[in-house]
Amino acid sequence: MSSFIQTIQNIFKIEELRSRIITTILILVVVRLGAQITLPGIDVVALKSFSSSQANDLFGLFDLFVGGAFSNAAIFALGIMPYITTSIILQLGGVVIPELQKLQKEGEEGRRKINQWTRMGTVAIAALQSWAVSIRLLNMEAGGMPVVPVGGAIFVVTTVFLLTAGVMFLMWLGEQITEKGIGNGISLIIMVGIIARLPGSLWQEINQVFQLGDRPWPVEIIIFLLLFGIIASVIFITQGARKIPVQYAKRQVGRKVYGGTTQYIPLRINTAGVMPIIFAQSLMFIPNTVLSFFPDSPFIYKVASLFSERSFVYAGIYGVMVVLFTYFYTAIIFNPKDMADNMKKQGGFIPGIRPGKPTSDYIETILTRITLPGSLFLALIAIMPTFATNIFGVTTSFASFFGGTSLLIMVGVVLDTLQQIESYLLMRHYDGFMKSGKMKGRVGSGGF
Repeated sequence: MSSFIQTIQNIFKIEELRSRIITTILILVVVRLGAQITLPGIDVVALKSFSSSQANDLFGLFDLFVGGAFSNAAIFALGIMPYITTSIILQLGGVVIPELQKLQKEGEEGRRKINQWTRMGTVAIAALQSWAVSIRLLNMEAGGMPVVPVGGAIFVVTTVFLLTAGVMFLMWLGEQITEKGIGNGISLIIMVGIIARLPGSLWQEINQVFQLGDRPWPVEIIIFLLLFGIIASVIFITQGARKIPVQYAKRQVGRKVYGGTTQYIPLRINTAGVMPIIFAQSLMFIPNTVLSFFPDSPFIYKVASLFSERSFVYAGIYGVMVVLFTYFYTAIIFNPKDMADNMKKQGGFIPGIRPGKPTSDYIETILTRITLPGSLFLALIAIMPTFATNIFGVTTSFASFFGGTSLLIMVGVVLDTLQQIESYLLMRHYDGFMKSGKMKGRVGSGGF
């Protein structure tokens, strides 16, 4: 404990690191303030009394990422999700569109062009989603009281403008965190929105034990120990990687000799990150989203009940989809052939494996093998909230922290931020959060 406190003190001894941390905290405070400022023209009383459950539909998933700003009808209601959506579209497009593939390989100039397209796409998607939100707000009523007392074209135009501006402002804030703060700005904005829901969820859980008496406190202790074990296992798998040794031949350039060293290619067990769960969850929420538009349809209601988060049918289908999407997304973002070609150009080779296609096949075989346990683990984490709710009776809001998107994003972002903090400490010759001075197996980013 004393070493941990000493590490915290060392963090604030470094002026640059201290400045970056304070900048990050201040920006995140602005993000949370924007999530509480309601759009003009909204009846706040009617909005609060509006009784529509969003936990089991796409709106609930959206609200999760923006920290409740969507249900608050705030100026940051769309969060950073239009930017994420555009980035994913361009990333997937790079697989099938030759022009995008070429740009991705052009280095800094290509990245600058892709970033420009991403911003333009973000504006377009944000404007479209803002228009949809304005229409939804106009149709919301609570006890005969409309949420928007005075609607019309002025409200729609104002809402579209403010929500789109809010998205672009959040995107700018995320870039400022990345440049002048600590950690990945976009990921931190998403994470702080998820964590903002934790105090309320925790209070509901504690209230069940001490005030309502629904569950004895020893069972509650077991539940929190289980949560701790799940978090530890997610950290372990997130950091897990298979290291492939790569030998570089010696070559002489002038009087200097290059190469002759052994390096390692770390293949992550969870290469796909949180994206398979997001894709699968989006599809699994479609029935309940359709139900919200057709509440009187018995057939739609019956189908939607099977896809409730408390249903084991939901859990089974959800788990299978997570496994399939893990393989799909891993194949998209990781190309063994390109890696083998780059190694060959740089004079590198895997001991015992011939350069070229044999190297590509070898890397692909290893990647396929380690993706299987990674995908099964992701599927288990994805359906864990269902078991936490059905077996232990955990509240739905608190159960979301037992697995799924929330837990994976928080763990990934925290690990990435700690890595950057540790790098600053090591540069100033301070010990990091571990005595070895580095966090083993840490590769990649917790971002999207």
